[in-house]
Amino acid sequence: MKAVILAGGYGTRISEESGLRPKPMVEIGGQPILWHIMKIYAHHGITDFVICCGYKGHLIKQYFANYFLHNSDVTFRMDRNEMQVRYHRAEPWTVTLVDTGQETMTGGRLRRVRHYLDDETFCLTYGDGVGDVDIQASIAFHRRQGLLATLTAVRQPGRFGVFNLGEEDARINSFSEKPDGGLMPWVNGGFFVLEPAVLDYIGGDATVWERDPLECLAAEGQLAAYRHPGFWQPMDTLRDRNLLEDLWQRGQAAWKVWEPAPEAVPTPAPAAPAPAAARRRLPSPLAGARRLPSYLVATGQIPTD
Repeated sequence: MKAVILAGGYGTRISEESGLRPKPMVEIGGQPILWHIMKIYAHHGITDFVICCGYKGHLIKQYFANYFLHNSDVTFRMDRNEMQVRYHRAEPWTVTLVDTGQETMTGGRLRRVRHYLDDETFCLTYGDGVGDVDIQASIAFHRRQGLLATLTAVRQPGRFGVFNLGEEDARINSFSEKPDGGLMPWVNGGFFVLEPAVLDYIGGDATVWERDPLECLAAEGQLAAYRHPGFWQPMDTLRDRNLLEDLWQRGQAAWKVWEPAPEAVPTPAPAAPAPAAARRRLPSPLAGARRLPSYLVATGQIPTD
C-alpha cells in the first residue's frame, strides 16, 4: 500500500519558517516534519511514498537526493575521483516526488498523482501534522466499513478558555481553561484511507479536497470516520512548531512510535572483475563446423548433405 503526502502548499501561517523552505521541511528535533510523518507510516509497514510537491519542491527533492549519503559512512578517494559507501543507516523507503504545480489545490494535487497509485487502496495525509495514529487499525476499520473514504477524526486540545454565554446573557455560567477530551469537537485530522474511485470526485487543479469531494462523499454515505482519541497536533503556526520541538526535546513526543534508529548496515562491495587469465573464452557457435570451399560460397553452390 502507498501513502500520499500533500507537501506543496505555501504555509503562509508559519511564514517565519516557510519563507525559506516548504512547511513540510520545517524541522522538529533536527529532522523535517515530513520525515516524522513518514516514520509513523513506516512503523506500520507502509514504506512506499508519493509526495505531492509544489512550493519550493526542489528543496524536498534535494533532501531525498542527499538522504542516503547523509546517513552513510563513506570513503572518498580524491586521487581517483571515487566514493565508496561503507555503512548506511537509511530507511528502506521508496519515495516518488511529483511536481504537482505551484498553485494547485489539495484535491488537484491528489488527482495529479493518480497514475502512481496503481488503482489500489491508498493512504493520504497532510505534510504538517503528526500523531500516534494506529495506521493499520484505521486501514482495518476502513475495510470493515466497505466505503470509499475514511478520515481520522481527532480532538485537538483547546488553546484558550471556553465558556457558555447565551445571546442575552451578561454572566458566564461555566468556564473551562484549555479544555480537551469530550468538550472539544471532532475535526478532520488527515490520515485518510481511500479507494481509487475517490479520484473521480476531483474536478481539476482548482478542486479543494476538503470541500466538494469530501462533502459529496459524505452526502452519498461514502465517508467514514475512524476516531483517534490519542495525540494529534498540526503545525500551522510557529507556536505549534515550538510546541512540537519542546515535546521532542523533553522526550514526550507521543507521535514517536517507531523504534530507535537502526544500526549501521555494511554495504556490500561491488564484485571485482575476474583476472584476465581466469576468463574463459566462449566457443564460437561455428566451432567444429565444416568450412565450405570459398568457390562454393561465392557461387551459391552450398551442398545440402
